[in-house]
Amino acid sequence: MTTFRKILADPKLYSTEVATLGQCNIDSPVRSRDFIDGDERILVTENVKILNYITKRMGGVQPSFEMAGAHKKIFHDPAWSRVAIVTAGGLCPGLNHVIKGLVEILSFDYGIKTIYGIRYGYAGLIPRYGHQPIMLNTDKVDTIHECGGTILGSSRGQQETGELVDTLARMNINLLFCIGGDGSLRCASDIADECKARTLAISVVGIPKTIDNDLQFVGRSFGFETAVGEASPIIQAAHMEAKGTFNGIGLVKLMGRDSGFITAYTSLSNPVVNFCLIPELEFDIDGPNGLLSALERRFKSGKDHAVIVVAEGAGQSHIASTEVRRDKSGNILKKDIGEFLRLRITEHFKAIGTETSVKYFDPSYAIRSVPAKGTDAIRCYLLARNAVHAAMAGRTNCVVGNLGEWYTLVPSKLATIERNKVRLNGDLWRAVLDATGQNSYLSADFDPNNAVQ
Repeated sequence: MTTFRKILADPKLYSTEVATLGQCNIDSPVRSRDFIDGDERILVTENVKILNYITKRMGGVQPSFEMAGAHKKIFHDPAWSRVAIVTAGGLCPGLNHVIKGLVEILSFDYGIKTIYGIRYGYAGLIPRYGHQPIMLNTDKVDTIHECGGTILGSSRGQQETGELVDTLARMNINLLFCIGGDGSLRCASDIADECKARTLAISVVGIPKTIDNDLQFVGRSFGFETAVGEASPIIQAAHMEAKGTFNGIGLVKLMGRDSGFITAYTSLSNPVVNFCLIPELEFDIDGPNGLLSALERRFKSGKDHAVIVVAEGAGQSHIASTEVRRDKSGNILKKDIGEFLRLRITEHFKAIGTETSVKYFDPSYAIRSVPAKGTDAIRCYLLARNAVHAAMAGRTNCVVGNLGEWYTLVPSKLATIERNKVRLNGDLWRAVLDATGQNSYLSADFDPNNAVQ
């Protein structure tokens, strides 16, 4: 409810209405399909209780998002349209799938010929960096989905909005697609605001990319499902390593700076995990209810191994450091909780004279640099497809999301209102606790007769 309360506190600032550049008067060249009606909308939540509460607070207006899809009338003339595509931030499975989808829909559905791939993120729009854009067409992107990463390259770092818009105006770009996470989409929103201030008819549409799945109102972000799938063999390897030695401990660190979705879902999909530690969870290391005591209790109960999965942003308060480091985008760099736990666990059991062996895995970069797979790859293409339809219809300052089976358009400011986090009283986390049984070990009242796994 926290996010919904923010909407209620300032409905104008966090409106669900997507900005448009003007009236759509041009016949769409898209053929052989049903067009969406401009009045077709999707409710912001399927939870009737929450929906009724918000509706009542908003004077009887049901909050909803515009449905994404092709329009019979469009704003931009395809014959005069020039496109720029940017990938920014860290890598994520599916980036090349999205690029391929954008280029193919722009080319096949709308016949647009001039499509620039901007190199190395927003830095590619700043002349002094000297990054030459590349021309994209259907032949260029034909097989890029088979590779991980992004053919355009990416970068972090904040660029001056005015310079970015100067370049777009100089290149006569009227369609900008930004594939990125929280910071990248905020930058895209700033670009859209600056274009509006200059009365430039440029559609700025985002495709939400966050392997942590931490954006609001966009559904499950692309790459997340693949990341969970790629992490599964690592968990299995950690389990085998742990079982391969007496009192063995498999310790795996996964991505998740502020949100523990990858760690939670991976732990839930691999019932061999005994302890799941996420940024949202405050946990002790020492003391009767701490992790070290929990491991002791597990071994004393007759179990000869343990598997711990920890998110990179978890347990930061336990690592002594006065230095605050940030990346080029201004994000606080997390201290290495995985290495910290490896050393603490090893030192603790050595000090109490208990034999143990810790095997540490950090597969973060291997997980995020693979191509998207299965339904994740399909989601990439559908997001790209709907982003193109939205931009051609003059929508701007928005991102494409999906709620259930529906794809929707969400204002950029609303998608980045706050990070999506695992709710500790929600069903997902309760399921993780059931699957791991960690609360029983973390309790000083532990009963070895009721030990799990």
